Amino acid sequence: MEVVVEGRTLSVSNLDKVLYPAVAFTKAEVLDYYARIAPALLPHLGDRAVTLRRFPNGPAGKSFYEKNCPRHRPDWVGTTPVQGEDGVIEFCRIDSVAALTWVANLAALELHTSMARVDDPDAPTMVVFDLDPGAPAALLECAEVALLIRHVLERLDLECVVKTSGSKGLQLYLPLNTPTTYGRTAGFSRTVAQALESSEPRKVVSAQRKDLRKGKVLVDWSQNSRHKTTVCAYSLRATEDATVSTPLHWDEVEEAVEAGDASGLRFRAPDVLDRVADLGDLFAPAATLEQRLPDLAFDDAKSTRIVRD
Repeated sequence: MEVVVEGRTLSVSNLDKVLYPAVAFTKAEVLDYYARIAPALLPHLGDRAVTLRRFPNGPAGKSFYEKNCPRHRPDWVGTTPVQGEDGVIEFCRIDSVAALTWVANLAALELHTSMARVDDPDAPTMVVFDLDPGAPAALLECAEVALLIRHVLERLDLECVVKTSGSKGLQLYLPLNTPTTYGRTAGFSRTVAQALESSEPRKVVSAQRKDLRKGKVLVDWSQNSRHKTTVCAYSLRATEDATVSTPLHWDEVEEAVEAGDASGLRFRAPDVLDRVADLGDLFAPAATLEQRLPDLAFDDAKSTRIVRD
């Protein structure tokens, strides 16, 4: 059928197809979620290179990543050329509700964005700490480590925001929105990760090796790379129950740690719509807050260290 979104006519199909069988969440509900969350989502999506992760048959089926914007796109869906490792990539420019509806109709359930804006792909606007638990560690342990990172950043007079990954872990972002380089952001994040590993060796690991990660939280600093992306705030995830990468209040993280229960830090699409209606965009500082990395953020992270109380 054809629908009109923001004056744009586009075809949508298979609206009654159940993409998340465990919660009977249909393709129509996916499109509805993205259209309704758009005012909060687009400020974090519209000016960045977007990698689509498409699930034609839902999370239980096969998926594929798509960086180059499909050739069959409508002529009003813009693209942005970015030099990749193997040549120029024509990323989709998802900067409107109509464009967001179009990619949702492609079953692009997950939307992954770069650390930089498309107008300057070599200048990251943030530092990300991707917290990935190694079983039996889980979301609660990620919350504990997130508070440790926030403490380190506060000592450096830096503010940060946090969101769920929508899957197993948390992601902590240090907004910059001032001139910097990937060498500095990667160096800084590696320094913090290694310092925490040194001070909390039973909780934290900074190396990717799987044999080191059991029962610990990997502080993945390597996501601060020009050619890597992280799941965008408010993106759906490929989980059984249609969870969303959800911005959090730090109070929520603290309460989870105090209670020893992080089950309340998992949100589905309807929950997120209600949260945004009540709380607004908790992730807004990621796009607007201007901060500068301190002098310890050398390109060579091995030459620096942080001493934590």
